[in-house]
Amino acid sequence: MTVKDKKEALIATEWELFHNVNNEGGRADCQDDPETFAIMRRCQFTCWSEELVESWHNDLLAAKAEGRNLLSEKYAWMMQKTAPYEFARISKHLHFPTVFAEQMIDEIAEIEVEWMEKYENQYPFMAGGNRPIHSFQDQKYVTSFETYLRGELHTYSEKTLELYLEMLKNLLKENKSMSIMIMDAMVKEYGYKDLDDAERQQKIRAELNI
Repeated sequence: MTVKDKKEALIATEWELFHNVNNEGGRADCQDDPETFAIMRRCQFTCWSEELVESWHNDLLAAKAEGRNLLSEKYAWMMQKTAPYEFARISKHLHFPTVFAEQMIDEIAEIEVEWMEKYENQYPFMAGGNRPIHSFQDQKYVTSFETYLRGELHTYSEKTLELYLEMLKNLLKENKSMSIMIMDAMVKEYGYKDLDDAERQQKIRAELNI
């Protein structure tokens, strides 16, 4: 099986779990849109190595065998910031990461938040419709990029976190930004030449108010 095939298998597992997430506020429309979900996750995995793909897939399958849904747990972890009282009520059902894992989560979040800040500065029109970047910008019905990221990272095993952090450090050494690479892949999925092309077209639309 190729790396591409392994990524698609991972996405299929994620979709099954995401499709079955029970939201307290009711089912979300995106839970019935597998095509958009696949595009988003395929772009998210742009930089992922075969080993990282396998590690995260193994995390999902191992948790599923225990009767756990890590996609549900991801949203539960987000509530630690957005709905602390509700989080306190459900937190007893979660698997808390080790101190070492928390340190890696903090390091990863710091790197990715800085990348998102640079992306927002470089592509303001494309970034205009995105989530707010920082956790301090969270609101009851608005979850920031940082809080969303930390929610997902809290479901990763230590091995997956180590591989993920290694990937980010390698990109830093190469002076690359995963945020820009993900967004570049995403706009290409929707027919743009690249991220610069998408930014130009969004700027034109904004200037023409269309």
